[in-house]
Amino acid sequence: MIIRLVSATLFALLVVSPTEAQAPVDAGAESSPTAKIATRIKHHRTPKGPATLAPASVEAVVGRDLLLGGANGLLRFSGQADALQIERFSMVGEVISDPKQECRIDVNGETAIGTKSLGRPDGLLRFEADIPACPFEFDVLDGAVLARPQLQACVFKQADCQASPAGLWGPEGASLPDDAKAKKEARASADAAMNANYQALTARLSDQSKADSLADEQSRFMSDRQETCRTYSHEDLHGFCTIRLTAARAAFLKARLDELPQDVAVKANPKPRRRKSPQ
Repeated sequence: MIIRLVSATLFALLVVSPTEAQAPVDAGAESSPTAKIATRIKHHRTPKGPATLAPASVEAVVGRDLLLGGANGLLRFSGQADALQIERFSMVGEVISDPKQECRIDVNGETAIGTKSLGRPDGLLRFEADIPACPFEFDVLDGAVLARPQLQACVFKQADCQASPAGLWGPEGASLPDDAKAKKEARASADAAMNANYQALTARLSDQSKADSLADEQSRFMSDRQETCRTYSHEDLHGFCTIRLTAARAAFLKARLDELPQDVAVKANPKPRRRKSPQ
């Protein structure tokens, strides 16, 4: 069913951010979704080693209404980690016969869609939704899911509509509090964790070429994060997208670090040992 000129729907979401160290926040900030991530990321200020973040659980997204970019579509989950289902799934896209017009496609109607667990390949829970017209994979973040990029949009010929689920599905942007202090602390926490894990991983790579490759990858992440989050509703006020993707990157780097063999990992740029002068 096609609905042109889709209107926005308001949804509120309380986000739980799983990590450890406590950061001082005032009573008002403690209820803020952005404040919670600042209070739980280990090594909040200046970490001296890799930062450990407790991975987000499906409980952080089950039963919540998630919107793509905090503005469009609807993604709602039910069940638990070993039986996670998509209860509602709709997307806003473009009319195939007239790309200048918007359409909204209700992907599953009243039928729940099962998902398949893919483990934690990048430090986060990953699931696959095997939908014939629109298969996609997504990672579970704190109060959001990140649908991985697709080569092409999903096409629904009978509805004359095509759309893509790729991007961050989270709370409706206007529902998130404009809390500058909580935003600053949460961003600092996420950045500190990401930078600590990046530096730890770089220090243990076996050669300079691998370190250079990681640096290029990190630069691409920064660019991709900006591209993804610039369109998240009211992102400049709450920073939800930037904070969540940064924390996800920290988890990814920690997973890569944990995969390295402990007995062969060496610094990328070890200082040469001084040779003793011959006696």
